[in-house]
Amino acid sequence: MTESASPTTWNPPITVLAVQPGDPPFRLVEIDGELVGRATEMTDVLFLASAAGITVHDLDDPATVRWVGGGKLTWRPH
Repeated sequence: MTESASPTTWNPPITVLAVQPGDPPFRLVEIDGELVGRATEMTDVLFLASAAGITVHDLDDPATVRWVGGGKLTWRPH
């Protein structure tokens, strides 16, 4: 098998993990596999990305952000 036929995996630089219970509920945010903070809303994700030197143009772009356990509008535990 040649390299071009090999499956490739792409991990976006930002991963927003599932909602955690709390007051208020929050989501942990990883950048390049490193935990960088907690977010209670979408703007927190943007602030954390900016602090890491990443400009996010589209929170729905799977090449930039991976949402685990719900999308960008999920901020309450199920």
